[in-house]
Amino acid sequence: MTPDAPVIVVGAGAVGLCAAFYLSKAGLDVRVVERNTVGAGASRGNAGWVCLSHSAPVPAPGVAWRAARSIGRPDSPLYLRPRLTPSFLAWLVRFQRSTTRSAFERGYAALARLSVPTFDRFAELADAGVDTTLRRPGLLHVFRSAAEARRYQRLQGRMSWAGYEVPDDLLVGASLAALEPALRGDVGAGVGVGYLVPGDGLVDPFTFTSSLAGILRKQSVCVDERTSVIGVRLDGASVTAVVTNRGDLPCSAVVVAAGSWSASLVAMLGGRLSLQSGKGYSFSVDLPTPPRHPMFLGDKNVAVSPIGGTTRIAGTMELSGNNRNLDWRRITAIAHASRDYLGRWYDTPDDLMSLIRDPWVAGRPMLPDGLPTIDRLPLTRNAFVSTGHGMLGITLAPASGSAVGEFVRTGERPAVLEPFRVDR
Repeated sequence: MTPDAPVIVVGAGAVGLCAAFYLSKAGLDVRVVERNTVGAGASRGNAGWVCLSHSAPVPAPGVAWRAARSIGRPDSPLYLRPRLTPSFLAWLVRFQRSTTRSAFERGYAALARLSVPTFDRFAELADAGVDTTLRRPGLLHVFRSAAEARRYQRLQGRMSWAGYEVPDDLLVGASLAALEPALRGDVGAGVGVGYLVPGDGLVDPFTFTSSLAGILRKQSVCVDERTSVIGVRLDGASVTAVVTNRGDLPCSAVVVAAGSWSASLVAMLGGRLSLQSGKGYSFSVDLPTPPRHPMFLGDKNVAVSPIGGTTRIAGTMELSGNNRNLDWRRITAIAHASRDYLGRWYDTPDDLMSLIRDPWVAGRPMLPDGLPTIDRLPLTRNAFVSTGHGMLGITLAPASGSAVGEFVRTGERPAVLEPFRVDR
């Protein structure tokens, strides 16, 4: 190692920037390198939820069957477009094995434990001057089916020890519409049922990451954009430098937090990461009645978030490779799914081109068991990885960043990270 050199964090999304913050807070010299620009990946257009109540892994009982049924149906909330490569097929096999009830509940509990200090960590960031944009109106869960609403209530209630409250009763008809006037269509007319998890939060993810990068720079942390890592230099089991398109950067340690691109970087360090990109989509629209709360449209797996004076509608999980190809059919499917809850805010799909703004797609890093990998890489002394947060990147970024900072500083794995080992 080069002891006087900085710790290099690869990736300037929410996960990487939070790791850099806590490393710097511990007194370490830190440098961040980003292949694109700050917050340009999965952090850019996501729903912005900071929700302890939604810390469940994607592979759940019944999900594998729904994924199989989605083949050839690009309007499905979970869309599988198979690629006949050995690595993708092996990933699918491991994904299917992770959908058992026992595996799902172990994963849910591990993610819930990691998320417990989330709001305390956001408060630390705010105290340091970061414009987190965090507010906590609660998350409104809305369903057309009372049975589905009850199923979610029971599932979330089992993990409520993580620090959130799930109400016992359902809101129905007028009481639901009074709480959230943005609900229109069949749901607003009295068909829907729902419940509010109080205290769950919402941020503008791009403002959050931009502000965090700005605070790091004020703290003398270099944040190098458009800097691609193309190799590493090793001395035995120690990384001594990161090779970039702008030259070699000496380092005392390296943290790979590059989202869906992390697998290739881990391979440079002699490791292997079974990582796939779970593509998510979003767009913004000015609704006649903007929502007061972030909402989970449970029967459709669509997220609605009031962000930056407009309404962001997000959803889908598309497994079609590590790319950012935008399939307009997916945007149309999300818009169509929202109309049962938000009313006929458009008439025909052709109207969408003029009504929506910022259509967005990005790949969320997904491990087959739905859990992140936060660990020191095998066969190395000073190379760490923090990726695979899936749809929970904003919720978990401060907590995982704090834990990574402790791990790098002390060399001892925090107990909360045990379920997220590379070799699990």
